[in-house]
Amino acid sequence: MKKNVLIGLMGLAVVFAACSNKNDAENQNSEKFKIKVQQVSTQEVEELNEYTAIVQAEAVNNIAPLTGGRISKIYVEVGDRVSKGQLLVQMDEANLKQTKTQLDNLETSFKRIDELYKVGGVSKSDWDAMNTNLEVTRTAYQNLLENTQLLSPINGVVSMRNYDSGDLYAGQPVVQIQQINPVKMLINVSEMLFTKVKVGMPVDIKIDAFEGEEFHGKISLIYPTVDGVTHTFPVEVELQNGNSKVRPGMYARVTVNFGMNDHIVVPDEAIFRQQGSGNRYVYVYDNGRVYFKQVFLGRHLDNKYELLNTDIPNGAFLATTGLTRLKDSLEVEIEK
Repeated sequence: MKKNVLIGLMGLAVVFAACSNKNDAENQNSEKFKIKVQQVSTQEVEELNEYTAIVQAEAVNNIAPLTGGRISKIYVEVGDRVSKGQLLVQMDEANLKQTKTQLDNLETSFKRIDELYKVGGVSKSDWDAMNTNLEVTRTAYQNLLENTQLLSPINGVVSMRNYDSGDLYAGQPVVQIQQINPVKMLINVSEMLFTKVKVGMPVDIKIDAFEGEEFHGKISLIYPTVDGVTHTFPVEVELQNGNSKVRPGMYARVTVNFGMNDHIVVPDEAIFRQQGSGNRYVYVYDNGRVYFKQVFLGRHLDNKYELLNTDIPNGAFLATTGLTRLKDSLEVEIEK
């Protein structure tokens, strides 16, 4: 009898213990997760926009004669620096010499006719005909001279040579000259910034080939039209290149400072990266719950990040604790 009573008491104890554990679990599950929050705010920051571009020569000149002929001599090689007016190529002079002889003879004949005309020895029509013939031959000689001795129209560097001395000119430029002081870059700027861009604005330039080095240029030309598809407009950037260090074709990053603007900033501790992804996220607190939101960050400013999102308003509250344990739409309680 006593044994049965003991067994009954032990059973009741087990039941009470189970009920107690169940009640504790229910109480624990009903307890809201506590978090701390911080309110986002606006801060005056520099509006810096970075653009990618390819370095271009300021001017590119293809040197070639207007008419065919044999190339007598090429005086430059690829990579040579040349000056404006420097002789680059000498074409065959046969036609030039022939035309020069004709010009000399005509000038001698015209002098005689001119003297006779002054004393009435020839008519005005004969004088006009001879003068016209002389001017035509003089112009032809000048054209031949310019296309026999090919001069550089700019200061620059030889970037291409397509022939050797003695070759017959076949249509391609004999040599190409590029002016690389200064150099230029073309960037495409959003139409929203059209009124902020001014000629002469300073820019910072980084060239991938010169890691860690910064160059300083300026905006030299603003195109007057906006692309209707991309809603951007071209802007030309100029970089003085006195030592010819920067070369056409190099990859450049151009940073333009558009002045100070109020931007929303978020605290470091409110941001976390989802495992296996490079994306950044925050939990926005609203009316007792937190909501998962991807964010796009700008520059790091002390202990805050510039926020590029437009859908997180100024004054919003962000969770700053327990981020890895939160989930979207979870009910939470703000820890006092």
